Amino acid sequence: MTLEAQDKKTLSDIRMSKAYKYLEDAGANYKDGRYNTSINRSYYAVLSAARAILILEGVNPETHEGTVTMLSLRFIKPGLLPVDVIKKFKILLSRRTDADYGDFEVIDNPDAADSIKLAEEIIRAIDNARKTMY
Repeated sequence: MTLEAQDKKTLSDIRMSKAYKYLEDAGANYKDGRYNTSINRSYYAVLSAARAILILEGVNPETHEGTVTMLSLRFIKPGLLPVDVIKKFKILLSRRTDADYGDFEVIDNPDAADSIKLAEEIIRAIDNARKTMY
């Protein structure tokens, strides 16, 4: 994807706005006792935030794993984001997979609450790093 710097910033802002909206949705679903959906929205909030910072580098991965890999290479390895961002991202991916596809998985309140907390931490770190890029 070839975009001008201003277009990258605009797209990044749109994606970060989605991240915050999904995080808000995660909280609303949690309050309604819909823990599976809360975990799903927590994960997608983080995915959107990751895509928001990656586009500033001109990177637009097509897969979830590609996003994790590129975030690691472009931002974790050079020390622009803490290592725990990827660890937390992978926890959320695993939980989202269990919540969405697990036939016998029981998603409970503590996992959903923790997922929201992890998502908030990751999004805050990514947004802070993103803002230093422009």
